[in-house]
Amino acid sequence: MELQIKVAQAVHVLNHDSQSCNRVAANQWLVQFQQTDLAWDVATSILTSDHHRHHHSFLSDFEVEFFAAQILKRKIQNEGYYLQLGAKDALLNALLLAAKRFSSGPPQLLTQICLALSALIIRSTEHRKPIEQLFYSLQNLQSQDDSNIAVLEMLTVLPEEIVENQNIDCNISSDRRCQYGQELLSHTTRVLEFLLQQSEKSFDGGIQLHERNRKILRCLLSWVRAGCFAEIPPGLLPGHPLLNFVYNSLQVSSTFDLAIEVLIELVGRHEGLPQVLLCRIQFLKEVLLLPALNNGDEKVISGLACLMSEIGQAAPSLIVEASAEAHLLADALLSCVAFPSEDWEIADTTLQFWSSLASYILGLDSDSGKNKKDVEDMFSPVFSALLDAFLLRAQVDDSTFNDESGTLDLPDGLVHFRMNLVELLVDICQLLKSTTFIQKLFFGGWVSINLPIPWRDVETKMFALNVVAEVVLQEGQTFDFSVIMQLLTILSSMAPDKLKGFMRIVYRSLADVVGSYSKLISSFRTNARPLLLFLATGISEPLSSSACASALRKFCEDASAVICEPSNLEILMWIGEGLEKRHLPLEDEEEVISAITLILSSVPNKELKNNLLARLLSSSYEAIGKLIGEEDKHSLKQNPAAYTQILTSAVRGLYRMGTVFSHLAGPLSIGPSPDDPILVLLSVFWPVLEKLFRSEHMENGSLSAAACRALSQAVQSSGQHFVTLLPEVLDCLSKNFVLFQSHECYIRTASVVLEEFGHKEEYGPLFISAFERFTYAASVMALNSSYICDQEPDLVEAYTNFTSTFVRGSPKEVLAASGSLLEVSFQKAAICCTAMHRGAALAAMSYMSCFLEVGLISLLESMTCIPEGSFSAVAIQVISHSGEGLVSNVVYALLGVSAMSRVHKSATILQQLAAVCSLSEGTTCKAILCWESLHEWLRLAVQALPAEYLKQGEAEVLVPVWLKALGGAALDYLESKRCDGGKDNRGHMQGKGGQILKRLVREFADSHRNVPNLT
Repeated sequence: MELQIKVAQAVHVLNHDSQSCNRVAANQWLVQFQQTDLAWDVATSILTSDHHRHHHSFLSDFEVEFFAAQILKRKIQNEGYYLQLGAKDALLNALLLAAKRFSSGPPQLLTQICLALSALIIRSTEHRKPIEQLFYSLQNLQSQDDSNIAVLEMLTVLPEEIVENQNIDCNISSDRRCQYGQELLSHTTRVLEFLLQQSEKSFDGGIQLHERNRKILRCLLSWVRAGCFAEIPPGLLPGHPLLNFVYNSLQVSSTFDLAIEVLIELVGRHEGLPQVLLCRIQFLKEVLLLPALNNGDEKVISGLACLMSEIGQAAPSLIVEASAEAHLLADALLSCVAFPSEDWEIADTTLQFWSSLASYILGLDSDSGKNKKDVEDMFSPVFSALLDAFLLRAQVDDSTFNDESGTLDLPDGLVHFRMNLVELLVDICQLLKSTTFIQKLFFGGWVSINLPIPWRDVETKMFALNVVAEVVLQEGQTFDFSVIMQLLTILSSMAPDKLKGFMRIVYRSLADVVGSYSKLISSFRTNARPLLLFLATGISEPLSSSACASALRKFCEDASAVICEPSNLEILMWIGEGLEKRHLPLEDEEEVISAITLILSSVPNKELKNNLLARLLSSSYEAIGKLIGEEDKHSLKQNPAAYTQILTSAVRGLYRMGTVFSHLAGPLSIGPSPDDPILVLLSVFWPVLEKLFRSEHMENGSLSAAACRALSQAVQSSGQHFVTLLPEVLDCLSKNFVLFQSHECYIRTASVVLEEFGHKEEYGPLFISAFERFTYAASVMALNSSYICDQEPDLVEAYTNFTSTFVRGSPKEVLAASGSLLEVSFQKAAICCTAMHRGAALAAMSYMSCFLEVGLISLLESMTCIPEGSFSAVAIQVISHSGEGLVSNVVYALLGVSAMSRVHKSATILQQLAAVCSLSEGTTCKAILCWESLHEWLRLAVQALPAEYLKQGEAEVLVPVWLKALGGAALDYLESKRCDGGKDNRGHMQGKGGQILKRLVREFADSHRNVPNLT
């Protein structure tokens, strides 16, 4: 008794004490108490005895009893398997007694007790049929006075615990749950009879009638979800008495929501029920829906909209039959869509039905037995009216924009609704055909001298017109864009004080339409100037800048000849030269620069083109000049705010430069002239960039990334024009990485340069020098464990991608001269492949596989003689020195939860390594590398694994089995390489030996997922 009082006091402190320290202490004590064996008896006593209620009147009995029920539920879930049979039976009887005791409430407490009962039953594995035992106990409970509510609650909770809560306890197998489910459903008839008896009672003790009916419906819903009606012949289901109870419950406000849930669940589970409910549509519409529409009862309208949508969605073929009931259903759902609710939930719930119906009609073919055109004609009026209703519901209200903050404040419901509406609008356009669809949008026109323009209507229709653009363009229909041109002329000429609030949303929607239909609009030359002015104005506004920038790029792609006219070029240059002041997001600025560069690259006059490009980039050079100017060298950083602003401008300038390079046409292949735009740009670009690279400002990560991006794009666009600059470029990149080792962008840019020029042997020493600086940098040399690799995944990816590019693209002579660097980088990659970071590990594996591949091809070409100092000799030396670490780390990489993503690359590396060792057997290098080397490496790798990683006896079996598989895989690989002069790359896992090896590797990884992480 003393311990019960202490528990009650702790619960009271936890829930009511004003001092947080006291609440924390009480919580800690209660958590510790729950873990003790005494908790079983104390919690059981609290629930079954009235004695504790006579002590400490300040305590809340409900709170203590609720806590006791929770204790028992948790302990049963965690420790129930370990209870002795006698203890389980005693606990079952105690919980049944508690359920009877609290049958009349509180309901939350009764639910917790029933949850504990359910948890105990499904853990009573000693009984062959524990569900049967429970039903026997419930039958006895049912025969006692005032206990039906407890039985109802137990019958509600039990199916949820057995059928629905599949993931609560992994100790209960799926087979056992299936057995419990079948055992549960064997009692369907008795349960449904009990529910029917309860539904026919007009009075039950002290409980209210509506509350009892809700409990009946909750219980029925639980059993429906468990599949109880599957036990009833389909022919008997429509007339089942409980369905009449559900129908009647629809007419009672307190039970309406649960009745709807039951019917929706039944519709989704039983094929014959949609037809039955379709026959009751007139009742649902006239008795329930129309009064709700008149009274504005959103709860009823929403529930009926869900139900009717489910009925139609479950059987679209019935709706397509166009019976009177089908027409009633469509008309009723149209009424729900058009209902002017404060949010969009009601209209949104019907979308899935309309989409499934439209998809069904569009998918009809000649084999369906229905004439598709007749069905489309029959439902065209319905979808036409539906389009009007949805456009009305999708309108943006003036009040959704906050003029003071200048930010868009669209309700989440409207944003979600519009996103979901897109697919249906496309289907409606396909059904009605694009001509009819567009006529509906433009019917009556909007631009009138005497009437104000209905901008909300305009914006919604622009939204609809934009989302169906693909259908309109595919059907090849043209329409009069004069209305669009009138609208954009009006908006672009509006005074700034008028173009605010909701009008900015209209501007954005119109810009989206211009972008989507740019190909059609650009076919009229007279449209170019007003359209450019419209987009130029919109780019300056934060809300419409993204849409206008995207539209400008699309328009420039489709209308380059028209825009090259002098007056249009000036508008473009005005837009470009003003970017420095507009501070657009970088992605929007890139769209604008891309658009302008596309046009300038098509200007035929080189002198004019160069002048325009210089004007476009003048602000960029100016921004960088402020950063690297000698006069400001020491004073810049003294004003952090000004320095940050100058840095930001320089970053933007570099982004603009890179974008210009990436969109200029490539250089001529033969003798480019001195006035070639690429050469002219480079003559200004590189001196500025080189000076920036050699400045202390490059410690800034954003500036380094922007400069490297610009350089990469310049290299890729300039081709051979960049050759003379290679020494300076590689020197800057490698030195800057050594200075600023957190900026891996320098290595990534060097990879781009290597990709372009690495195949030329004369530049080999330059790339070897850069390779050496990267490799011996402190940050790369520190990559000595998987933990460190996981801390620097970007560095690992950048470095191993560089080494892969070096090995793949360099001449053999250059590779032969890089032996020590290749060995160090190969060993680093072997370490990095054990990282948990997927990208870093796979990049490292790709490099190792690349090196082995290139080495194998070289060996095959020089089997008769392997000269000392050749790449073949270097490859064998690297592999012989690094093989033990390679095998050990690849095996280690196959352990843990992330191993499955590495199976293919690991198996490929092992197959390639086996092929190299096999090939070396027939060469003069056998003393350095042979098949026995691989055998020893594999034995040491398995031996080095901690004992807890391997099953008993696994180590002894694994080595010979894998070695045999490696032998077969090596033969497959070598055979594939010998085919077609060594050019066949299909050797990876294609033969029987390769497939066996990959299966062994996959099985090993799969069986060692749950191992301790020693990194």
